[in-house]
This record gives sequence, C-alpha cells and structure tokens, in this order.
Amino acid sequence: MHRLHTLIDSPYGPLTLVSTDGTLSGLYMTEQRHRPPEETFGDRDPAPFGETISQLEAYFAGELTEFDLPLRLDGTPFQRTVWRQLQLIPYGETRTYGQLADALGKPNASRAVGLANGKNPIGVIVPCHRVIGASGNLTGYGGGLDRKQRLLAFEGATTGSEAALF
Repeated sequence: MHRLHTLIDSPYGPLTLVSTDGTLSGLYMTEQRHRPPEETFGDRDPAPFGETISQLEAYFAGELTEFDLPLRLDGTPFQRTVWRQLQLIPYGETRTYGQLADALGKPNASRAVGLANGKNPIGVIVPCHRVIGASGNLTGYGGGLDRKQRLLAFEGATTGSEAALF
C-alpha cells in the first residue's frame, strides 16, 4: 500500500488530500475529528491529485455540482454502504440520518448511520455535510459546524422537512 498526500487551499481552510495506490482515499480539514495521524499520509507529492484538485477548484468556484473521481473508501461494509448513500444526495439538498437509515432498509439505524457519516474519510466529495438532524438542525460535522453551515449555504441547501427522500 503506497500512500502520498498534498495540501491545497480552500475557502474552508487547508485541505489534506491522501491517495492510496494512486486513488483518492482521504480529504481532511484541519482539526477534523477522526482525522488520521499525519504520519499515515505518506510522502508529500502533488502528482496523483491533478484531477481531484481541478474538480475541487471548479466546485469551490460554483462551476461543479457533482464530482466524478475514482475513490478508495476504506471502512467496514456498513460504513461503505452509508458513504455510497451520501454520494446520492444531490448538490443543494440535505437528508436526515433517519432518511439515510430508511434508504438503507434499516429504519432503526439512525445512530449507526451518524457514526458512519462522522468517519467519512473523503469529506466534501463524499458529501457528509449534507446530512442534518431530524428537526432540520445542523448536527455534528467532523470539520466543525461552522464549516458545515458554510458549505450548505454555499450550495444553497434546503434543510428540515422540505428535504426530499431519495
């Protein structure tokens, strides 16, 4: 397993991009909860991140609403299932943890969905910021609630009961 990383600037602070064997496997914000230790990121080398950086720049410029990148999502089978569901939430929309649990066919798994959501290794691109509490309130975000609120506002996201089901 060969890992490399690079740092890029964003409107939300520096982002650390990590690749494993040439495929994007991490996007972490500074002071992010569940951020792996720096020493696990490998050597610093921007080479494998050209397309990721281009798409992130287009996203932050308001020109891209859906990422098209190969991703390596390392986690438990349940976590990977949740992270795939996150990728189905359209730009500018939100879902509740309960809606995600229902979409997975596990209506009583809201808390487990929340835990998996919080361990998403590829923030922004796998849009865990689009998940909100049942009341429409913003709840936990590994990058901090301020960043979550700013990302949702940037996307013009709706919250609360108006969020449509999948």
